[in-house]
Amino acid sequence: MKKIIQTIKDIFAIADLRTRIFNTILFLLVFRLGSYVVLPGVNPGMIDSSNTQSGFLGIVNTFSGGAFSNVSVFALGIMPYITASIVIQLLTFAVPQVQKLQKEGESGRKKLNNWTRLLTIIVCTFQSIGYLAAYVKPEMLFSGMDSLFFYFSRIIILIGGTMFCLWLGEKITDKGIGNGTSMLIMIGIISRFPHAITIEAYTKGFKGAFPFVIELVALFVVVMFVVMITQAVRKVPVQYAKQIVGGKVYGGQRQYLPLKVIAAGVMPIIFAQSVMVLPPMIASFVGQESDFAVQMATAFADFTTWQYNLLLVFLIIVFTFFYTALSVNPKNISDDMKRNGGFIAGVKPGDETSNFIDDILSKITLPGAIFLCAIAILPSIASMVGITREFAYFYGGTSLLIIVGVVLDTIQQVESYLLMKEYDGMMKSGKVLSSTVSESVA
Repeated sequence: MKKIIQTIKDIFAIADLRTRIFNTILFLLVFRLGSYVVLPGVNPGMIDSSNTQSGFLGIVNTFSGGAFSNVSVFALGIMPYITASIVIQLLTFAVPQVQKLQKEGESGRKKLNNWTRLLTIIVCTFQSIGYLAAYVKPEMLFSGMDSLFFYFSRIIILIGGTMFCLWLGEKITDKGIGNGTSMLIMIGIISRFPHAITIEAYTKGFKGAFPFVIELVALFVVVMFVVMITQAVRKVPVQYAKQIVGGKVYGGQRQYLPLKVIAAGVMPIIFAQSVMVLPPMIASFVGQESDFAVQMATAFADFTTWQYNLLLVFLIIVFTFFYTALSVNPKNISDDMKRNGGFIAGVKPGDETSNFIDDILSKITLPGAIFLCAIAILPSIASMVGITREFAYFYGGTSLLIIVGVVLDTIQQVESYLLMKEYDGMMKSGKVLSSTVSESVA
């Protein structure tokens, strides 16, 4: 406990870090307040959020911190930006011209960022039209607010809300702590946790206090499991050849190439859950006359059915291999190692090294995909054993992976500031200087 208190004191003792933390809190408060500002012309008392609690709409509502179901000016959040980013990222792998632009350095990245922002506006426009048409019903509007002018004005406001969220994310990245976009998603997910745990505690009651404690312990174990899997890497030893430059010897050290067990991150689950909305949609198009269509719609609309989870597991495995192949290129890794004088012991540089890395990736991707499947279906298992659905969502899936990933990334940034402070303290105290002088004398 004393160590934790001392760490907190050290964090707030660094002026730059303290300012960044307060800036982050301020920007997040603005984001949360905006999620409760209802679109102009919408009657808050007529909002029905029951159809946004499951499926893909439930994911969007979770990421936006409830702004989607609140018909807020931030209803779409940064989901259009995420969609645009994924499209641009896929283009960098599929289109050589875009891939070349990515390798041009800062100028290339600026062009890609501008393309991403432009694509965000385009995606947000179509999503705004679909959102208003499908979710904002005429009975939810005040009288006189259903004209064409107000319809287009609400589209502009939704686009402006998304771009403002994107601006907040960039400000958090520049003047705050952590990745701004990920931080906004995480705070949207965490904002629903107090409501979920309150419902669970109220449902259990006083007699269910002990099972409720067991559920909290189980949630802690699941979080630790996710942290372990997220951080798991396969270390491939890499040896760098010695080079003599100006009479001095460089290189020769032994390093490791860290290949993550889950190199695809959270993307396979997001893609899989996005596809899972299609079976009920297809069944609704077929109509109520077909018994098979009704059964399919019923089975895939509930995330606790075996049909839903079986298809979800299959899609996660497929998308894990697909996204890993896109995000990790063994040929590029092999070329970079060869260019820098690195090699794997017993493996020739070039194609053999590329094949060796590809073989390791193939072996660790399947266990990573299985772990992702286990994390994805944990909410359904938790729901089936009697945990409320609101609380069960935090036992796995996209939400838990995003929370763990963002928290770990933020902790690493805080640790870098603490290490810098320790290094500065050593410089000021003269310990580094004295050791350097001793080595030179020796």
